[in-house]
Amino acid sequence: MITDTNREDLSRRNFFKKTAQYSVGAIAAASVLSPVKMRADDPAIMEEKHWGTTLGDPVTKNVYGIPSAYEHNVVRRYTKLLASGNYEASIAVSPIQSLSGIITPNGLFFSRSHGGTAHIDPNEHRLMIHGLVEKPIVLTMEELKRYPSVTRIHFIECPANGGPEWRGPQFNSIQFAKGFMSCAEWTGVYIKDIIADLGLKPDAKWMLAEGMDSSHMGRTIPIDKVLDDAMVVWGQNGEAWRPEQGYPIRLLVPGWEGNLCVKWLGRLEFASEPFYAKEETSKYTALLPSGKAIQHFYANEVNSVITNPCPENHWKDMKKGDMIEIEGLAWSGMGTIEGVDISFDGGKNWVEAPLKGLVLSRAWTRFSYMYKYEGKPLLLSSRARDDAGHIQPSVKQERDAVGVEGVYHRNGVHTWEVTAKGEVNNVQILS
Repeated sequence: MITDTNREDLSRRNFFKKTAQYSVGAIAAASVLSPVKMRADDPAIMEEKHWGTTLGDPVTKNVYGIPSAYEHNVVRRYTKLLASGNYEASIAVSPIQSLSGIITPNGLFFSRSHGGTAHIDPNEHRLMIHGLVEKPIVLTMEELKRYPSVTRIHFIECPANGGPEWRGPQFNSIQFAKGFMSCAEWTGVYIKDIIADLGLKPDAKWMLAEGMDSSHMGRTIPIDKVLDDAMVVWGQNGEAWRPEQGYPIRLLVPGWEGNLCVKWLGRLEFASEPFYAKEETSKYTALLPSGKAIQHFYANEVNSVITNPCPENHWKDMKKGDMIEIEGLAWSGMGTIEGVDISFDGGKNWVEAPLKGLVLSRAWTRFSYMYKYEGKPLLLSSRARDDAGHIQPSVKQERDAVGVEGVYHRNGVHTWEVTAKGEVNNVQILS
């Protein structure tokens, strides 16, 4: 006897068999669908799964919301090599190989701490602003949020991003090689709007920002940057900060090195001379080949990296003639990305890769290039330029300018080796 269920099952089978017959010759060899196989009797589509026949979780479960259990590999990662055994003063890096668009989810945003994650009660937290201001003040969180808020999209990049690669490739992983950065939508108040209320004395040239965690990390910012676009922020991607990101407030210095974006912010002091903390004068410098040193880096230089393919996103399943999207990220702390070129031969020849999605100042920018896979070895590189006239240098150009010993602000062209089998390895082209 043919029941309604049988009739529906037969109808489904006939539909997919006919579709398979009609579709085999319809997909062009140079289409992104060329590797797709016709599966008329695939159980994955012919047999209804349990999730389609039973009720799901009630809305009362996981009220905040968590990722699918099938996305368990998309997490921040850490390594003993970066921590030196001290996980309170270490870094967890973002899985940039698995992200889409330019916004990093809060739970995947890279995290760097100097004394572990502080858990601060916002009702007991205060922001003190003093020094060379006419009206020193101490603000509660409620009082701070009375100022007109602004929302901007910017990246934050640790100055050590790419630092492990200073003498050559160290990690066969994009997450550990370039994951010391993330990009988000920030909500807070411009410091210049607060200062307009308090009054800044004419001889104020520097601002010290200090965190209230156990490290009490302090960083000094030139007044020109402070009065340009520096912010005190309390929101990230539409919600309050996570504790590891500096809850309840942190400093945001758009485009400048991430260590300046002091977390768990509790004090801003204005002065005529810079406050030189020991770490600032000794650690965040670069010794040049001439013997002189760069004392202040500040802005993160124009940079880019290809995220697909990469060691985590290989091409082992691709076949000759398949179309695939080469995709990556570009960013500059000095302005807006204007264009990105990619090379298939390690920088000997370049073609332009179109930008995609939002293109914003001091924010991640996506680039994309459709490529017909030929099953031959490649040396894939990307080279970005910004609207301030800066072009990402080769590794040799960077070393000639900064030296091989420079750990911070490494922005030389990054290269992936793609083997004939589609495997992807981290390599370094010196030319």
